Amino acid sequence: MRTTRRVLAAVLAASALVAVAGCTAGTTSAGGTRADTIIFGKSDGGTTYVRNYNVLGPATEKAPNAELIYEPLARIDYANGAVVEPWLADSLDFDESGTRLTIDIRDDVTFSDGEALTADDVAYSLSLPLERPELNLAGVTYAGVEKVDDDTVQVSFDEPSFAALNQFASSSLPMVPEHIWKDQDLTTWTNPDPVGTGPFTLDAFAPQQVTLKARDDYWGGKLPMAYMKILATSGETVKAQLLRGDVDWAPVGWPNAEEEFVAQSPETNLYQLYATGGAYSMMYNTAQAPFDDVNVRRAFAMSIPRSDITATLNRPGTEAGPTGLVDQIYSDWIAPEYQGMVQEVDASAAVEALAASGYAVVDGALVKDGKTFTPRLSFNQDFGWNAYADIMINSWKKVLGVTVAPAGAPGATLYDQQKTGDFDLTIATTGGAGVYGVYSFLDSRYAEPLGTAAATNIGRWNDAETDQVLAEMTRAADEATMKDLGMQMQRIVVDEVPFSPLYNSYWFVDVNASHWKGWPTPEDFDAVPFPSLGPDTIRTLLSLTPAS
Repeated sequence: MRTTRRVLAAVLAASALVAVAGCTAGTTSAGGTRADTIIFGKSDGGTTYVRNYNVLGPATEKAPNAELIYEPLARIDYANGAVVEPWLADSLDFDESGTRLTIDIRDDVTFSDGEALTADDVAYSLSLPLERPELNLAGVTYAGVEKVDDDTVQVSFDEPSFAALNQFASSSLPMVPEHIWKDQDLTTWTNPDPVGTGPFTLDAFAPQQVTLKARDDYWGGKLPMAYMKILATSGETVKAQLLRGDVDWAPVGWPNAEEEFVAQSPETNLYQLYATGGAYSMMYNTAQAPFDDVNVRRAFAMSIPRSDITATLNRPGTEAGPTGLVDQIYSDWIAPEYQGMVQEVDASAAVEALAASGYAVVDGALVKDGKTFTPRLSFNQDFGWNAYADIMINSWKKVLGVTVAPAGAPGATLYDQQKTGDFDLTIATTGGAGVYGVYSFLDSRYAEPLGTAAATNIGRWNDAETDQVLAEMTRAADEATMKDLGMQMQRIVVDEVPFSPLYNSYWFVDVNASHWKGWPTPEDFDAVPFPSLGPDTIRTLLSLTPAS
């Protein structure tokens, strides 16, 4: 875990391709022709965009795909066990104690205004979440940042933190130009004309379409397309756009995609799933009643019909195990007693757990000590989760007699509610780089008071045993120790139910390859071709070639 991880420039150079020289017949639009433009149908960001590229600011609504303009120091290699690899960094090396991380910076990176990325920019970017806690969207755990020389920065931790490398791969911890950002009020500035190290600049911005222009001096190589268009669309609309070839690329779950999409043109229509290593999970607001009671959480967890949910999503067999670790990536790390385990509805055990909590059910409400609670289930309407929210609500009513109110909201609104703790039950993704990355959000250091935005611990989990195990995980310098601690965390998750995994999380990738070919496949990939994964998205774009 302490060995140097280097990204060889030759790898990127080999995958970089010459831009399209000519134009073939196609639909023309502002910012390029169809022949030199790749079109991404964004179906999970609402119907309009806000021109806000302040990627660290507190505003909820941000411009789409800013991670193609602003890049992190590292990336997560999902093709290789979700290990952390350098990106803008040339290497990331811990000392023997695990309390000091030396970051060597690539010497060939420039911002889009021509200024070189320096140690000053890196030190400034890494210091922002320390000096301005309200900007700590990545939930950083380091304590200090120091410039060593023009090419090197050192980051210090209060405790050994070998497992904390994943935070440097977060899109919420990008490297920004000090010469521009230092003079701004970062709580109100919208950064309308972003300058970053990524392969694109902003060419045109409209509420329903953003056009990015490829740089010709990007450190990773020359992109094969001149423009990338990001269209605001919906899950249903984008399916028709993909079938017509109006959109090249979209991230949408598509029940019956094999028949409705792939079979229409097997050579060009691709529908792919990539395991994220995490799960969609039920999150409990443990900072307030009734979900501060473990028996209430157990009762609700044992009443969730996971197989019905995956059947509704047309994804049978993807029910999540109780640990939150996905077999495809973490099979060697899952405790033996949880291998292949999926929690089925256990009505009698659920009723017993609720009785043990001291709560009674009166007219569908939970009642205890003269107080009445009617829980709400918050979920993302943009993702079409109404159907499986209803499945859980109906099951809780049938098994426990508890009436849970549906509280669907658009994605931006839901994320704000989740961060501030304005929910009882909510659906969110859990996962990360490595076993520690999956569970690190449960650290009580990230548990903000209700009403204050939390970076990661939206359920406000505060447990001394959890904190102790996570602290030991950050200090672990060998795999055997990390595995043992990971299994301890699994038992805490199963027994104490800080969250309940529902079904395994996948990145859905829909492609119409009529205009661009060379897409990775789940059987052969070194980068996940998902449109909002930053470095992986960039590697995917570099690998493409014009189809004609």
